[in-house]
Amino acid sequence: MTLRICVGFALCVAMSLGQAATVKDRSPHAAPATGGQPEPSVHLGPRPFWLVDDMDDSPLKARLQACNTDSVKKTDFSIGHRGAPLQFPEHTRESYIAAARMGAGILECDVAFTRDRKLVCRHAQDDLHTTTNIVAVPALNAKCTQPFVPADPATGAPAEAECRTSDITLAEFKSLTGKMDAYNPMATTPEEYLTGTADWRTDLYASRGTLMTHKESIELFKALGVKFTPELKSPVVDMPFEGDYSQQDYARQMIQDYIDAGVQPGDVWPQSFNLEDVLYWVNETPRFGRQAVFLDQSAPTPENTSLAYMEVLKAQGVNILAPALWKLLALDNQGQIVPSRYAENAREAGLDLIAWTVERSGPLENGGGWYYQTVTDAINNDGDMLTVIDVLAREVGVIGIFSDWPATTTFYANCMGLAKH
Repeated sequence: MTLRICVGFALCVAMSLGQAATVKDRSPHAAPATGGQPEPSVHLGPRPFWLVDDMDDSPLKARLQACNTDSVKKTDFSIGHRGAPLQFPEHTRESYIAAARMGAGILECDVAFTRDRKLVCRHAQDDLHTTTNIVAVPALNAKCTQPFVPADPATGAPAEAECRTSDITLAEFKSLTGKMDAYNPMATTPEEYLTGTADWRTDLYASRGTLMTHKESIELFKALGVKFTPELKSPVVDMPFEGDYSQQDYARQMIQDYIDAGVQPGDVWPQSFNLEDVLYWVNETPRFGRQAVFLDQSAPTPENTSLAYMEVLKAQGVNILAPALWKLLALDNQGQIVPSRYAENAREAGLDLIAWTVERSGPLENGGGWYYQTVTDAINNDGDMLTVIDVLAREVGVIGIFSDWPATTTFYANCMGLAKH
């Protein structure tokens, strides 16, 4: 499916928010479209080209500069991490639509549960105080595990708040508004607490942030013609919740939402940092378990980077491993970015790999921070992100990359012939 580019990103996104309900989806498993609307266009905007211009001179830079972007395809290689939260409030309708408009072929709903055990899209069960306006809603702030407490300028004590999805009902959750994930630790009022967005992000698109249930995300993604990668978030409450809602109930409920919506298992990549969740899907819902993704956040050791460890995962039925991108990369003796031993052993064991997350670190001129920690010495400008993506794609062989701004990974995949959907 070839799509035309719209020039001028901000204008295109504004158009997309009004057109989302009539997007025509040609996916064979999606709900039929109505209204005879054309396929949505892919908007790359200026950022990918700005990144290319910032690259050091290299054959890769020359190839990307010469890339013909007269037509661009959406691609499963480009995964919208929480939507497009570089500039849009994460896990909101607006963020998801923006990510789809940037050509992400797969979108992520991180799944948490409310007090009445309904599934909603949130990165963590306990992040409502930084990702929504809850502390400024007195009746709901009062229900938080830790209602807002102002900072004390005299002592330097920071503000406090902790608000969980499990503190409130679905109806109460839906009454909230999403915001950029940030807070002001020295706030003395709830309104001040809601500020603090990093200066390399923006509040330009945060004037509205429509929160979504997991089921609503499924219907939206179907309408947008994209696929699904829900992540079962680790609860911060004791499980079983209230004595009778177990981890297995939670894992089963997430998959059941796709079954009820008529989504084909081949269009879903369920994820968890908890290996037990992944093995539950492998053994109890095997059609969905074939594409279950084990998110690996463990600190590397000789044991958990070894070929033997990878072979055990494969033997248990795990087919896809997804670590932070730094675990997949290393520097060779010449200071060039190359695949890590972890990556080589995972591929030798027959595991597919997905990397997370690009476009999440802000400016890279000082080495890139946490996500680039194994290759920091090779990172000194924002264009180096495309070099990292290139090594992940062509040398490590990842099947997809999560991005907070999917236009970047969409651009790369189209230029390098990886744009398959």
